[in-house]
Amino acid sequence: MSEEKRKALIAMSGGVDSSVAAALMTEKGFDCMGCTMRLYENDMIGEDLFGTCCSLNDTQDARAVCERIGIPYNIYHYEFQFKEKVIEPFVCSYEKGETPNPCIGCNKYLKFDILYEKAKELGYDNIVTGHYARIEEREDGHFYLLKARDLSKDQSYVLYNLSEEQLRHTYFPLGDLTKPEVREIADKNGFVTSHKKESQDICFVPDGDYAAMIKRYRGREYPEGDFVDLEGNVLGRHEGIINYTIGQRRGLGIPADRRLYVKKLDVAGNRVILADDKDLFEREVSVREFHWITGDKPTGDFRCSAKIRYRHKEQPATVTVIDEDHVKVIFDEPQRAITPGQSAVFYDGDVVLGGGIIEN
Repeated sequence: MSEEKRKALIAMSGGVDSSVAAALMTEKGFDCMGCTMRLYENDMIGEDLFGTCCSLNDTQDARAVCERIGIPYNIYHYEFQFKEKVIEPFVCSYEKGETPNPCIGCNKYLKFDILYEKAKELGYDNIVTGHYARIEEREDGHFYLLKARDLSKDQSYVLYNLSEEQLRHTYFPLGDLTKPEVREIADKNGFVTSHKKESQDICFVPDGDYAAMIKRYRGREYPEGDFVDLEGNVLGRHEGIINYTIGQRRGLGIPADRRLYVKKLDVAGNRVILADDKDLFEREVSVREFHWITGDKPTGDFRCSAKIRYRHKEQPATVTVIDEDHVKVIFDEPQRAITPGQSAVFYDGDVVLGGGIIEN
């Protein structure tokens, strides 16, 4: 990757990963500045977000790391953009019977779009984050997004919306490292973040109760409705469509002589359709907002492996391009609980080809 300008803006969440990313870039001789994107305030979702990603404590930790390695640090406020591009689509998606992944939208619109524009405005030609993924420039002159060396930490799934142009101006310094190695580097540098606990939740839903967050955000309750089986027989009452996702078994609260799972959410009829586990397997899925990373978008059919959720192991599939924005994916073997709102991400070995949003 070209290092002609050797200037980099480091996106820092206040955690160990971005701290080490900043240290590694300065060690490489880059002229760096650290920054934290302030994305939300408590009153945006009616909840105390103290201790969550990019909270006051996190910005203090990020600033301390920057002071230790001798680079400037700033906080940039993007609360309005985050609400418009991440929180509102997140809530709308649940209201449509989907299960979204907000990290994908945050990366697409905030970290690698708005922040990159800020970097250029400030004279920094490159963006750096603590994601576990790799970027490779090959002999054909193209840039490719690859999985991390440590597959247990790989975050390439949530980065599939990057463009090749963005890859040319992005660094992922942790792509070849394991988490223990990252913590060791942080410890050697004496960072306050070296033993900081890793956040596992959505940053604006720190307690994991997304349904309660949506109710607070909208200021409303969602109507009860019927649980029904595949034949339409009423099995009980549900507590509102937003409380359920495809494949869910726990928390249904209805008596049954066998295990039942959420098969589909009928938003128009306000019904939650339940079925046996065997009924959750499907081979075909429609995908919207089709994005291709490197080179020209394909036409017709192509073979790849595809993931239908972050922790899903990608499976062999054939993808048929319908038009500029839509594709159809047919897996070689049926996949369990294909969920609208999640992303289908396409791989060729370690290379991330692109992806899109799974439709109802």
